[in-house]
Amino acid sequence: MNALIDVTLRSSMVLLAGLVVRALLRKRSAAFRHLVLAVSLAAAAAVGPLSLVMPSWSVSIRAPRTSTAQPKAGLLAGPTRAVPVEAVKPAGPRQVAPGPIWLRVWLSGFFVTALALTAGMLRINRIASRARVLHDSRWLTAVTTVARHFHLRRNVVLLQTDAPDLLATWGVLRPCVLLPSHAREWSDERIHLVLCHELAHVRRLDWGIQTSADVLRALLWFNPLVWIVCTYLRRESELACDDLVLGRGVSSHDYATHLLDLARKCRRPPSLPLPVVQMARRSTLERRIADMLNPRIDRHLSTRSVGVVSVLLVAVTAATAALRAAQTGPATLGGTVYDTTGAVMPGVTLALEDVTQMKYEAQTDAAGRFGFANVQPGHYTLNASLPGFRSLRQEFDLNARRDWDRAITLQVGDLRETITVRERRTTSAASSPPKPAQPVRVGGSIRAPLKTLDVRPTYPASMRDAGREGVVPIEAIIGQDGTVTSVRVLSAQVHPDFAIAAVDAVRQWRFTPTLLNGSPVEVVMTVSVAFTLSEQ
Repeated sequence: MNALIDVTLRSSMVLLAGLVVRALLRKRSAAFRHLVLAVSLAAAAAVGPLSLVMPSWSVSIRAPRTSTAQPKAGLLAGPTRAVPVEAVKPAGPRQVAPGPIWLRVWLSGFFVTALALTAGMLRINRIASRARVLHDSRWLTAVTTVARHFHLRRNVVLLQTDAPDLLATWGVLRPCVLLPSHAREWSDERIHLVLCHELAHVRRLDWGIQTSADVLRALLWFNPLVWIVCTYLRRESELACDDLVLGRGVSSHDYATHLLDLARKCRRPPSLPLPVVQMARRSTLERRIADMLNPRIDRHLSTRSVGVVSVLLVAVTAATAALRAAQTGPATLGGTVYDTTGAVMPGVTLALEDVTQMKYEAQTDAAGRFGFANVQPGHYTLNASLPGFRSLRQEFDLNARRDWDRAITLQVGDLRETITVRERRTTSAASSPPKPAQPVRVGGSIRAPLKTLDVRPTYPASMRDAGREGVVPIEAIIGQDGTVTSVRVLSAQVHPDFAIAAVDAVRQWRFTPTLLNGSPVEVVMTVSVAFTLSEQ
């Protein structure tokens, strides 16, 4: 959850910077503003990966102190429960906790948005497959002339559909111009204007840019800034193509007249949104006509300005990716308690104690979660206990933000049984002849085992994605035949995913027999498996 919030905040900073720059450039060309928004979206998508490889820049953020009265030193403050816990009833076998709620919510939203985008792709593919390739000489001559003017080397296919209201551009490697059913009735002037606008989209790669933005919007569907930037991106692309058409010497009055007439004929909106760049979109019509009739608008894209703004956005992206916020104020100390199989453990009693011996108590809920509210940075001792499991005593420091999220694993307790054999004492003992002295066997000759099969542990994907590291201390017993007969994790401060990965690897090791004075014996081996993440 913390990683998702962190990436969202970072990407939002970049998107907000792009929207601010766009607002400041409202008197510049639409192509310039479109470039700013496209670079902002690309930078927002790159913030997460960049934060993994760039050196960190930590900034301390002190949270405001609360006025909640603290207990006096040496007294038991209890029970304090940041997470309310009801009485835990005895239950059957423990179940592994389901995925966190935020992950299920994100997957639900991603599924809906991705499904809508996929349905639109399939629908436009079906429309294009049913369309007829236009071989009219007027259209072929016009498309050749306009393509030569825009220096297009890709072949543009003209497809006439059965839809009376579809006029759009689709595709990147094999661009297609989808024409409505009444396109054959158009005049030569309208054909020229429409092809100028649509091939301007092809030249600018607008369909590929907009589709990439829609994919990013599906991933970050919960961020309203992504939706705003995608909307503005589509609007600026239409204005930029209008500027290119007017740059060919077309009369703005004539162009606006044809655009209005096309909007009337193509006014019925599609039942489902289509992933195409539509020319006669009514939602942007008023702004486009106002801009094309305004002679004071800058319609040129300056290379120098592009370089300055690009460097500015790259600097903002790099600074945002390197920024690390260190929490130094009170927060909720929480976490989850697991057993050695990775299942959560409800009903575990936990006690938190600081250096002044202030003590707070909590209990895990049905999902194995616990929490202590308003915990200040510092050194603490955490005790956890549950009948049948070994008691845990863990000392740690709370400094960085990630320290407030703990993962605790309780080990199964030792089974002990004492048997006393009683017998009546005899009054006298019969004397027996002394036994002859037996020779004393002197040993000390040992041959250490050699590993014949080595299996490397696999880094758990869930821990790698969460950025967690850990060390797993293990005690293993090598049998007389060289196989590993027993493996035990020695520490409770290990996440179960790390423990399972380390134990699975050690169980597969094989050794030569350990010989003590020529005879094979069992030997205890201590293993320390370190899971670390490198910056490169």
